[in-house]
Amino acid sequence: MDNTLLIILGFGVAMSLIAFVGGLFLFLPEQVLRRWLKPLVAFAAGSLIGGAFFHMLPHAIGAGDSQQILLLWVVIGFAAFFALDQLLEWHHCHKLPSEHVRPLGPLLLAADGLHNFLGGMAIGAIFMADYRAGLAAWFAAALHEIPQEIGDFGAIVHSGYSRSQALFYNFVSALTFPLGGLIAYFLGQSVDVHFLIALGVGNFLYIAAADLIPEVKRAEQFSETLLRFLFFLLGVVLLYVASMAHLL
Repeated sequence: MDNTLLIILGFGVAMSLIAFVGGLFLFLPEQVLRRWLKPLVAFAAGSLIGGAFFHMLPHAIGAGDSQQILLLWVVIGFAAFFALDQLLEWHHCHKLPSEHVRPLGPLLLAADGLHNFLGGMAIGAIFMADYRAGLAAWFAAALHEIPQEIGDFGAIVHSGYSRSQALFYNFVSALTFPLGGLIAYFLGQSVDVHFLIALGVGNFLYIAAADLIPEVKRAEQFSETLLRFLFFLLGVVLLYVASMAHLL
């Protein structure tokens, strides 16, 4: 079996396992999660932006295709996730959605499955282009998934599922990530899949700008606002340094 295929499959399954992080609700005090969830969200936002600009976009543009076409795919990726949010009337945010979006559980799981599938395709495509860039993009996506899965777990339980059911169905929904990666790999055997990387850039930028940053840009105390901004910068700088030092 091709090493690239094994890498895509392995990291895809690892991303799916992050779905179980919602189980932290079973063990950690709620006040601890609430204290550090927003700084972690800010860190994830910075990491997604850093991963998009410093790792994914250079590989998409450097493929030799028309830059205008690839940038168009970035916009398409951004717009597609905006349309998904609008259509399904829920956001990848970290608060309990309002009652008008019920039935929340199935809707959340279906939308999360589609999100994971498209994300898996993008990460799979960049792994095919460059292992280190793929690892950086996976790392940024994983940082986003951790607070998202915690929020999703709480929302699914709120919709009527038991905690064990919420963990199980959330994991099943996350399995679409490695499925997307596998499809990108086999698709890449016959066509150029750099457009999937560009789609992934749009995906990363939308999640960071529309979902995560609005969740953390306001706080009751200035010290908390500053802490979140510093975590955001830390995420950006970490991915920039990794790209310059070729660590990821």
